[in-house]
Amino acid sequence: MKTLIIVAAALSLCACAEAGPAGGVATYDALRQASQACEAKGGKLVLTKDSDSQDIGNYACERK
Repeated sequence: MKTLIIVAAALSLCACAEAGPAGGVATYDALRQASQACEAKGGKLVLTKDSDSQDIGNYACERK
């Protein structure tokens, strides 16, 4: 029983860790990855107008 609880706890932690890029927070690494992906498409990562800079979902890839 103890082993089952440990396995269930480990699996639930793994699911949380992969919920999204930094949980939606615009960390340095998340911004760098998004910027590199955008530049590979020929664009530039920009913060959308009147948005919270701490949320990665508020950034968009615009064509240069």
